[in-house]
Amino acid sequence: MPGSWLVRIVVLLALVLAATVGVLWLVPSDHYIVLPDRARPTDPLVKVPGEDQRQSEEGIYMVDVRVGRASLFERLFPSIHEGSTLVPEEVLNPEGVSDRQRRTSSLNAMSHSQQIAVAVALRELGREVVVTPLGAEVVLVQPGFPADGELEIGDVIVEADGEPIRSIAALQRAMADVRPGEQVTLVVRRGERRVELRLETRASQREADRAVVGVQVEDAEEFDFPLPVRIDAGSIGGPSAGLAFALDIVDELGRDLDEGRRIVVTGELTLEGRVIAIGGIRQKAIGAKQAEADLFLVPDANAAEARRYAGDLEVVAVSNFDEALSALAID
Repeated sequence: MPGSWLVRIVVLLALVLAATVGVLWLVPSDHYIVLPDRARPTDPLVKVPGEDQRQSEEGIYMVDVRVGRASLFERLFPSIHEGSTLVPEEVLNPEGVSDRQRRTSSLNAMSHSQQIAVAVALRELGREVVVTPLGAEVVLVQPGFPADGELEIGDVIVEADGEPIRSIAALQRAMADVRPGEQVTLVVRRGERRVELRLETRASQREADRAVVGVQVEDAEEFDFPLPVRIDAGSIGGPSAGLAFALDIVDELGRDLDEGRRIVVTGELTLEGRVIAIGGIRQKAIGAKQAEADLFLVPDANAAEARRYAGDLEVVAVSNFDEALSALAID
């Protein structure tokens, strides 16, 4: 009968469509997708001596993003996820950097941000913190560059062409007179060992007259804290929770900063107490809104975009730690 043929055709088309969607969903694309993540309280992650063990729905919250390889279906229809952003592979992993390398670098950035958060918070509370500069720590090695296979993530550069290195600025000064194509001798601290390496240089892709070996570095410091503060963020990476951790430490050690409010915070914190811009602010604003926060603290540089996606949530821009403390004060 004509009706039965029509039903068969509709069922067949539905099966073909379902199979197509299934294939598109399973096959990875050449893009990554960035999605909002849930805001989570920092209190369970931060352990300080004598803290109040009671948990509540109020307090300081951090917010992150979720990053994963987009399927072909997500590549074609990213709007199936609220707040999604597609990122080409070469943008997220430049110069052939692998997912594993990027992940390792991200976790290292989180670890460093935790140390800085503790230092800034304890200094705010009048505690003495001793910070000893150690050198320039390798946080990323670019494949195909002279450093590839020679330097490792976690190496700390302590000498360059005979010049002692205690910071990124010192390394930049030591490299300033090196011309592309010349060799440079680096001494690195790798665990308990000192390793000397002689590397060729090449021209920077951005500045043709600047010699590089193909690494990204950050200042390496040794911290001596008067209190055993521990932060365990698990698998969360990146530096953008630094401000949230520092505020939580101040809150737990005696100042009631939240005063019954749910406060979502994002921002990278420097050792000098500056709050600098972070990535993924669109997704983080959506995460803060979904958490039904009372307040969303963001770096000043991210405030305009945060307000675009935060709905009715109050967004407060801060440029340093003092401003963040003042923003949370209730008269």
